[in-house]
Amino acid sequence: MKKVLFYLLLLVLSPIAVLIVITPMDSQKQYIFGLITIGVLFLLGFSKNHRISIIMMVVAVLMSTRYIWFRATQTLHFNSEIEAILGIGLFIAELYIWVTILLSYLQNLFPLQRKIVPLPEDMSTWPTVDIYIPSYNESLDVVRDTVLAAQCLDYPADKLKIYLLDDGKRNEFAVFAANVGVGYITRNDNSHAKAGNLNHAMKLTKGELICVFDCDHVATRIFLQATVGAFLVDPKLALMQTPHHFYSPDPFERNLSAGRDIPNEGQLFYGQIQRGNDNWNATFFCGSCAVIRRSALEEIGGFAVETVTEDAHTALKMQRLGWKSAYLDIPLAAGLATERLVVHVIQRTRWARGMTQILRVDNPLFGRGLKWQQRLCYLNAMLSFQFALPRVAFLTAPLAYLLFNLNIIHSSASLIFAYMLPHLFLCIYVSSRLNGRFRYSFWGEIYDLVLAFHLVLPTIITLIFPKRGKFNVTDKGALLDVGYFDFSIVRPHLVIAVLLAAGVIAGIVRAFAHDYFNVDPMVIALNVGWGLYSLIFLLAAIAVARETRQTRKTIRIDVSVPVVIHYASGISSRSHTADLSMGGCRIATVDDRHLNDEIEEIELQLQSGAISIPVSVIAHDEQYIRLMFDEIPLDRRRELVRVVLTRADAWINPLKPQDNPFRSLFIIIRSVFDLFWLTWKSRRENSRRRQDEARRSKSASEDTAV
Repeated sequence: MKKVLFYLLLLVLSPIAVLIVITPMDSQKQYIFGLITIGVLFLLGFSKNHRISIIMMVVAVLMSTRYIWFRATQTLHFNSEIEAILGIGLFIAELYIWVTILLSYLQNLFPLQRKIVPLPEDMSTWPTVDIYIPSYNESLDVVRDTVLAAQCLDYPADKLKIYLLDDGKRNEFAVFAANVGVGYITRNDNSHAKAGNLNHAMKLTKGELICVFDCDHVATRIFLQATVGAFLVDPKLALMQTPHHFYSPDPFERNLSAGRDIPNEGQLFYGQIQRGNDNWNATFFCGSCAVIRRSALEEIGGFAVETVTEDAHTALKMQRLGWKSAYLDIPLAAGLATERLVVHVIQRTRWARGMTQILRVDNPLFGRGLKWQQRLCYLNAMLSFQFALPRVAFLTAPLAYLLFNLNIIHSSASLIFAYMLPHLFLCIYVSSRLNGRFRYSFWGEIYDLVLAFHLVLPTIITLIFPKRGKFNVTDKGALLDVGYFDFSIVRPHLVIAVLLAAGVIAGIVRAFAHDYFNVDPMVIALNVGWGLYSLIFLLAAIAVARETRQTRKTIRIDVSVPVVIHYASGISSRSHTADLSMGGCRIATVDDRHLNDEIEEIELQLQSGAISIPVSVIAHDEQYIRLMFDEIPLDRRRELVRVVLTRADAWINPLKPQDNPFRSLFIIIRSVFDLFWLTWKSRRENSRRRQDEARRSKSASEDTAV
């Protein structure tokens, strides 16, 4: 009955929606209409009801569609071929954005907040699980704690098997696996990269469920207890995906001065988007932190090998055969984010190439098995990686007029403003309401601009030749001793930034002398404003290339654990930790003994027992002593992993405050300012340091001469 009423309402309101979209207005009437619409939505925004959010999405879609209709019917008239090419190209870019807006609204219409399905009390009914930890060229330092954390999982030992899948065929990995008591699997070749590695392991193991962790993802103890229960309740469930949480900062968080004040770059996908996918049974497999039913994998012939994004393609194949997927939005594992911007770009390039391959070789719009909602969710994911060319078009479009006096939008500036501003304002406002705790306003622009110039060629080439390209492993665990500015990764950004700055200056000159140049000041204002808007976000993207030092291998977490301090003299005293990591700890100072008596060892007093760890003092003050752990035996390290990394609540953190678009824009402008300020400050300090060294060298030479 509800469906009948819904379709009836849709039938009644459709003519009204069409009238809203196609009714032409002059600039004054359109301004009034736009302001009234914005005012109504602003009043509706005081309500947090989800139905109000849906109404706001519908209104935003209508205003965006009205803008596109205006552009299609009133602005595509050109005076030359070059204007026609550039103008139609810009309009196609706007059409692309409009389509992705529609798809994203559909995708996130009813985000699902799934709960944990508890396992039955009778452990004999629990399924057997194989843990796969694939590795290729990562260091043992990265992989070790992942394996030890897997051994800490709260699951019956007779139903759990852990396998280290070493595609690098390294002796030290085989020795490590034997020492800790986990399976070690390698193969003669590296065909199909990670997917081939996983498929090879499937032939040698037999667990009912397969749990995959990338070699840097450390699981909490409750991972299996939180995810496996759903497979017993629903025999058609093939996939349970959990978020990829990162305990190290990504390049945006680390390199931008205000980076830690914003949500992580991937939080939108692992928050709102995957929740939305879950409602439509379109959850994506993300390659790690997931549990998969073996029988579902066997039915599709194993992990997909046709593309370099084996994860999403595997989920698509299973869903085509009627298998279900689920997303549990609780961070149950954590890993390393990409350490440097260049590595981030390489990783995203592979993702873009892989999703483009799926678009070509297994397009979700065609073929059997998927519902229309699933098709559109996958289509949105694949189209979202085609943003590079449209983003470059938007960025450089004002240069056509500012530098070359080409009119690529045939309309008055006043009319363009009147139609465009409500469209942009409502898109920003509604997006902030829906996604404001997962991604702040305008930050998507920066994330896209960082990648855009690097993705144009790979996505176009892959669209034409989908079989080209190979799997690239993302480097993890590297340190950066010295900060530097990575000019190579932002070279095209710098070129466009110079052109935009020149265009803005030229536009301002023409605006002041508009009678001499015979130009419309409003047209100049439109293009100068557009150029400044683009330049601000482009400079923020360039600021991400200012790589800061990364000298800490392990994250420190705030945890208070009783400790016994053992001194070289044989005396012991009690204290407690202020924070703890896999590499060291900070303990409260209890007296002044450490000033004269060397600390040789500390004993962590855990509920499961005590762990003695040899230490070295790094620094101390009146409140705390900073200690670095020396080499730790594997059995003690496993217990330390249990305390530091595998606690049930280890990675559960509160969400960031709700987005405020004005505050978000201010943070971006501040990041741009800091790019110049910190660069100048760094150069000043380096210059002063060189002068001091030169003075010391000169003084030493004079002393030698004397």
